[in-house]
Amino acid sequence: MMEKIKNQWFLLSLVLLFVAVIFDRSNILARIGIALKDNHCPEMMIFLIFIISGLLIESDQIKAGIRDVKSTALSLAVIIVFAPIAALLLSLFSLETGVVVGLFIVAVMPTTLSSGIVMTGIAGGNMAHALFVTILSNLIAIFSIPVILSILLSFLDQEKELAIDQGAILIKLILLVLFPLMIGMVAKAKVFKFGQPGKFKFQIINQFMILGIVFISLAGAKQVLVGKGAAFLYILVLVAGFHLMLLGGALLLVKLFRVEKGRYESIVFMGSQKTLALSVMIQVTYFNEFGTALLVCVVHHIIHLMIDGYLSAKMRRNAIHIPGRK
Repeated sequence: MMEKIKNQWFLLSLVLLFVAVIFDRSNILARIGIALKDNHCPEMMIFLIFIISGLLIESDQIKAGIRDVKSTALSLAVIIVFAPIAALLLSLFSLETGVVVGLFIVAVMPTTLSSGIVMTGIAGGNMAHALFVTILSNLIAIFSIPVILSILLSFLDQEKELAIDQGAILIKLILLVLFPLMIGMVAKAKVFKFGQPGKFKFQIINQFMILGIVFISLAGAKQVLVGKGAAFLYILVLVAGFHLMLLGGALLLVKLFRVEKGRYESIVFMGSQKTLALSVMIQVTYFNEFGTALLVCVVHHIIHLMIDGYLSAKMRRNAIHIPGRK
């Protein structure tokens, strides 16, 4: 039991954080979070997250990932093409605007920074390739998020047109993602040398900062979320359906292109998982009036950790086999 809690501490922390902020009648936590937000703490945390991500990158792993062109292309197809299409199809249902905005934000995100790599490894897949997809998709996202998100928002049927400043988002992503990632990679090459224990500590620090970003965002959106409590259940069903669509799309591509075991795991997990840190930043910066959009981002992250955690364990035990794969 304790081992399971230890392995799932991040997931449990997300749930406990949500409960603590929402049910804090004194509103002390909410006031602390709002004060941190007003002092640009989310942006500073994002900056540090990507510096650490750069420190964790190994050049040999990048080279190994580059060689698997087919798996990379299929992973990016799920991340950049299939996810927005899936979100657009789900938006055809009669959904609240904030929920649709949240779904669109999640859909345009690159792959997650850590959990997908870990789950790829648990399932017996190529972690080097998973890391490469993480790096590449996050770099591409700097340019794809402003464009694809604008296209998705144009489909919203409402009186007030929702628009974003593509140039402003691009600059923000360059400053908060590309620049710190390069700092981390250069520092790793020139200064820092550490083994697996050091990497583990940095990963834990990253996860704590993601929790900090979620805490600040929940604090700012608490009043809206409390008023939208009834929406939680259908958001849960919606994001679960969205994630299953991405998993289904990834597995279909694996079957169609005959990707063998040991290579397809990174396509499945890296293609379907979405980073929480960037999605929360986009919501807080550009769609703060839609509190339910934040709820979609957080709930999707919790759901995909639960679903993929189960799936990776089943793959490891060879309980799941894709027809036609060795």
